[in-house]
Amino acid sequence: VQLQASGGGLVQAGDSLRLSCADSKRTFSNNGVGWFRQAPGKAREFVAGISWNGGGSSYADSVKGRFTISRDRAKNLVYLQMDSLTPEDTAVYYCAAARGAWASTSGSNYRYWGQGTLVTVSS
Repeated sequence: VQLQASGGGLVQAGDSLRLSCADSKRTFSNNGVGWFRQAPGKAREFVAGISWNGGGSSYADSVKGRFTISRDRAKNLVYLQMDSLTPEDTAVYYCAAARGAWASTSGSNYRYWGQGTLVTVSS
């Protein structure tokens, strides 16, 4: 396993969670990293992405202003801080290493995927 996502859990609406993506083999040290999610019965969707050096980031409109992506290159970690969670944020969250230096919104542009961590938000 190269990417390990963690930090999911069961929270109430309005709470916060921080997800972490660990890179055990330095898979994404020079690559963009994205977070995606897949809710039951729905297609996988892009949530947030960060460039190789952390200088650029992008967000899905549904999470903009509530989620923050960041990375610690020295520790090979990427974080997704999720605030003001709603039941609509319930999903399995995946981190992925992009093929290049930037984080695309398309999953086809990612090479390595973590195993996913479940986030459940109750109302």
